[in-house]
Amino acid sequence: MSYDATPRETLACQLAGAVADALRQDLVQQERALLVVSGGSTPVPFFRALAASDLPWSRIDVTLADERWVPEEDPDSNARLVREHLLQGPAAAANFVGLTTADPTPEQGVAEVAERLEGLAWPASLVILGMGGDGHTASLFPDSRELDLALSTGDPLVAVRTPSQPQARITLSADRLHQARRHLLHITGGDKRAVLGRALAGDDMRELPIRAFLSCPLAVYWAP
Repeated sequence: MSYDATPRETLACQLAGAVADALRQDLVQQERALLVVSGGSTPVPFFRALAASDLPWSRIDVTLADERWVPEEDPDSNARLVREHLLQGPAAAANFVGLTTADPTPEQGVAEVAERLEGLAWPASLVILGMGGDGHTASLFPDSRELDLALSTGDPLVAVRTPSQPQARITLSADRLHQARRHLLHITGGDKRAVLGRALAGDDMRELPIRAFLSCPLAVYWAP
């Protein structure tokens, strides 16, 4: 990292280093390792830094914490984001498992995606969470009618309809997201630090769903 790197670029490199170290550590003990990542604009510098890491990528599975129910070529697709910024160069050898199907709705596709996920190396080595200004993480939104289900079910996935979001979504359930050896939260900006502060001061998961992950060890990666 150059001397004139921004705080967010520095943070992305630090996060990539921690993730790469954890994957290497787990691959000493097992044949494959699973990395669960989130979408949005925040992780793009992290994806690029991780893609440059020297890892046995062909032994690494990558999937998403959640996804909009759109075609993979859609600009809003998290899978497209991962393919364009993470699965580049040597990292293209990783096994990426997306969360969508050709079905018109996530309710119709959820069983097929769940079957796809069961073939991965659970528990995940790491889950990298993001957080919105409303306290959502993955697609666990405060205004989602499926939030209670997503917080309580033992199923791996939940189809989500959220009034504040234009597209239907599919998300890993809180239970499945908890099935990881390490949980990391990657956020930037003073507004999100303030939301995290509010979350730490209470326990109502419906108000701020990120609270579902504050009772387990959670490494927070934040930059202004």
